[in-house]
Amino acid sequence: MQTTHARGRSRPLRIALALTGVAAVTAVSVALPAAADDHDSRPAPDPTPTVVLVHGAFADSSGWNAVTERLQKRGYTVVAASNPLRGLAADAEYVKSILATIEGPIVLVGHSYGGAVITNAATGNPNVKSLVYVAAYALDAGERLIDANELGGGHSELAEHLVIRPYPGAPEGDADGYIDPAFFRELFAADLSKKETAVMAASQRPAALQALFAPSGEPAWKTITSWYVVASQDHTIPPEAERAMAERAGSTTIEIDSSHVVMMSHPAEITDVILDATE
Repeated sequence: MQTTHARGRSRPLRIALALTGVAAVTAVSVALPAAADDHDSRPAPDPTPTVVLVHGAFADSSGWNAVTERLQKRGYTVVAASNPLRGLAADAEYVKSILATIEGPIVLVGHSYGGAVITNAATGNPNVKSLVYVAAYALDAGERLIDANELGGGHSELAEHLVIRPYPGAPEGDADGYIDPAFFRELFAADLSKKETAVMAASQRPAALQALFAPSGEPAWKTITSWYVVASQDHTIPPEAERAMAERAGSTTIEIDSSHVVMMSHPAEITDVILDATE
């Protein structure tokens, strides 16, 4: 069963249940107020999962700060991993090595390219109880990032606005990619302030371009329960592609009217999704 939620900033709580006889699919739609974060007092489960947050390209772990603070207030141990951004296989191995040091259950969360990383890092790890994709790549076996962008008929303009720079020791034909600062806010974070996005554009971490073309391994979402947050105003990963990946993975799907950095512009809603994944 796939559950689909839609969350807005000011709409009242509502639950609608509809059964479709032809497709035999059940869908549940929920709208929750954005202000609910500090009023959610549900206790953490026992044993309490460790929440591991993995950022994507052109970003760093600070993008999770608002979500981390909310989870810590509820008693969760949080690890905001520093994704190396050197290539899918290497990055997945790095995150896998972090997971191996954590005892007990884990909720693994990935944003953007970080979704591709957790898809590979969690495979075969019995401690990972759930996956949360936040406007992220939930790749299938053999699929590449550039392939996934076309799912659902979507199209990403990101590749048209990259600044390419060499890096020492790069494999032949590889280089670092940055988002052109002139397009950073439009593509990546249109619902954040110009002042904030100017700083983000200047401090962005580049990703090795080989990550775009690396085929993914066996996906963890085939055996691990997953949640997926679709950012409906995303100009980095097409929302059509996000919906297609969420449906393919059988994820509980939440759609938020947001730019790509939904965990920064809607941290309360993202925290709620992660809390759902811990239960």
